[in-house]
Amino acid sequence: MKLVRFGVPGSEKPGLIDADGKIRDLSAHVADWKGDALSPQSLARIAALAPASLPEVTGNPRLGSCVAQPGNFIAVGLNYADHAAESNMPIPQEPVLFNKAPSCVVGPNDDVVIPRGSEKTDWEVELAIVIGSRASYVEEKDALSYVAGYAVCNDVSERAYQIERSGQWMKGKGCPTFGPLGPWLVTPDEVGDVQNLSMWLDVDGERVQTGSTKTMIFGVAHIVHYISQFLILEPGDVITTGTPPGVGMGMKPPRYLKPGNVMTLGIEKLGDQRQTTVAWSA
Repeated sequence: MKLVRFGVPGSEKPGLIDADGKIRDLSAHVADWKGDALSPQSLARIAALAPASLPEVTGNPRLGSCVAQPGNFIAVGLNYADHAAESNMPIPQEPVLFNKAPSCVVGPNDDVVIPRGSEKTDWEVELAIVIGSRASYVEEKDALSYVAGYAVCNDVSERAYQIERSGQWMKGKGCPTFGPLGPWLVTPDEVGDVQNLSMWLDVDGERVQTGSTKTMIFGVAHIVHYISQFLILEPGDVITTGTPPGVGMGMKPPRYLKPGNVMTLGIEKLGDQRQTTVAWSA
């Protein structure tokens, strides 16, 4: 299934995409795509519905983030060897973990706000994992059974805040609008081999990132297993899994986003995003 949330910010409704690409309204069957609504039992119940029996959503509604505000929004850093090289950082021996603020989550086509005073706002196309079952001390061989689905994430980053301001990376990762998610939450049965998905990102029509999940250092199963050794993952939690090379920080000279830039990005089978950058205002 391809699950969506549609409507104005703060009042999104849950839906799914039918075989013809139309949005079908699921609000009579589920309150929102969050928490236990993403459990295997809940998703099986939704999968048993005939899409044609659901109300069709007309027009061109805004798409919200494919998951309502997650309890945890965890990120994996330097998870592609060539991105670690362009960042002048060593290949990690274990996954590098940091937090993005759940409040930074926005829809896939919403504006991205460049923070007040920022001069180094950057882009990162990433595969996001959405958890469907409570996970604690999960074995790697079982890890994928805890996944509700996958989505596109733009891990927007402010490099000066992240790297030059000392302390943890989260300062440059959780600014408002720095977590576009969607357009869809795609269930694993439609994704197939999650470790063989092409991914890309353009800035103003220029291709800057081209990659594949097959070059991840730590794969999805290992990431879910690894994180579950340190904390409990709950249904609706999001893990974004790192980016391939081509970020602005790695260019020579470095290149960063300014108001009016347009980012378009996507991952095979998971859909596309489009964001315009805007200046911060009070």
